[in-house]
Amino acid sequence: MPIIDSQVHAYEANTQKRPWATVPNWPPHVTGDEMVAAMDKVGVDGAIFISSFSMYRYDGSYAEEVARQHPGRMAIVKPVDPDDPNVADVVAKWKETQGAVGIRIFLREEEKRAPDHPGFDRICKAAVDYDFPLNFLFWGRVDDGIKLIDRHPNTRFIVDHLGLLQPRVPPAPAEPWADLPKILDLAKRPNAVIKVSGACTLSKQPYPFPDIWDPLKRVFDAWGFERCLWGTDWTRAFAVVNYENAVKPFLETKTLSDSERAMLMGGACTRAYGWSPG
Repeated sequence: MPIIDSQVHAYEANTQKRPWATVPNWPPHVTGDEMVAAMDKVGVDGAIFISSFSMYRYDGSYAEEVARQHPGRMAIVKPVDPDDPNVADVVAKWKETQGAVGIRIFLREEEKRAPDHPGFDRICKAAVDYDFPLNFLFWGRVDDGIKLIDRHPNTRFIVDHLGLLQPRVPPAPAEPWADLPKILDLAKRPNAVIKVSGACTLSKQPYPFPDIWDPLKRVFDAWGFERCLWGTDWTRAFAVVNYENAVKPFLETKTLSDSERAMLMGGACTRAYGWSPG
């Protein structure tokens, strides 16, 4: 099976053409071309390009450009706005966009919306109507995230970043896996799959991050490899780990069989998004 990174963020330099909403601690640019070059260097065949909310908010136009330039390498997901009463129309238009394979919402500590916010109801219905998986970031609010998933049993959710709060800079949190029992219980929901993305940022040991494998085994056992999508979360993770070092531990670990690695690093992603590299 091809190797597919389930979460990358590419972006242009911060200019008046497409100004950033915020300036995160990321490189000054990682364009689509540069992202593909980084993938080529380590043998990653394709990626799900998640339009960066930090920089572009609900504007997916740069992701659209990259999908047109690299149609066999990049599929795209964009955030949609729960406060937009016409968000269903936005989802309908996105469904017609070249390379679009999903949409995204957030329920973080910074997000004051409740799990029963009517905007989430609109988005979850639209995801069903237009047959999109809904990428869902709820780290730091795991209980509320589970409530929203349970509220919408017909919506296909893709849980971002193991559901666990991950750092943009070292060190790892004091208890990086504290919410893991709740994430393991979430595996009982048949309408959810999980991204094993950004896992290296939770390590308290240097490359190749050997301490991530025991908790990840619990994730694999609970969710099954066919519901686990490997990803790097680069460039958000760049201050903690470079792209090559976020890929190689999963390619080289002896804890995975060849069939498990193939499903984790590509097969499950193709199932979840209905897309594979051309």
